[in-house]
Amino acid sequence: MSGARKKPAKRTSISPVTLRLTPDERKRLEELAAGMTLSAYIRACVFAQEEKRRKARPRSIVADKEAAAEALALLGQSRIASNLNQLAYHANIGALLVGESEKAQIAQAYAHVLSIRSLLMRALGKQG
Repeated sequence: MSGARKKPAKRTSISPVTLRLTPDERKRLEELAAGMTLSAYIRACVFAQEEKRRKARPRSIVADKEAAAEALALLGQSRIASNLNQLAYHANIGALLVGESEKAQIAQAYAHVLSIRSLLMRALGKQG
């Protein structure tokens, strides 16, 4: 068989309909749909069917965006991922010598993890 790809089968049971709305009409329609897709809402209105409404997702689940940004900045500034990766690599090959330098790196990584955890918990509005 050659490298030609099969075209996906066309659905014959769905027939699209186009509806032109003003920006205000579109906004109103989206408000009325309240968590449903516009297609499902219009179909329910037109055909008077009861459609199960999906729960609307909250606009923002981050309670404190500044704390989240601070946590991301801390992650970007730190070498925590590199330090932990080096420690794990040396432990896996049996060459991890734990001297004062390594203990300091581990303590630094631990402090970063605790700080990031605290910031992320605050950003999510959780107590931690």
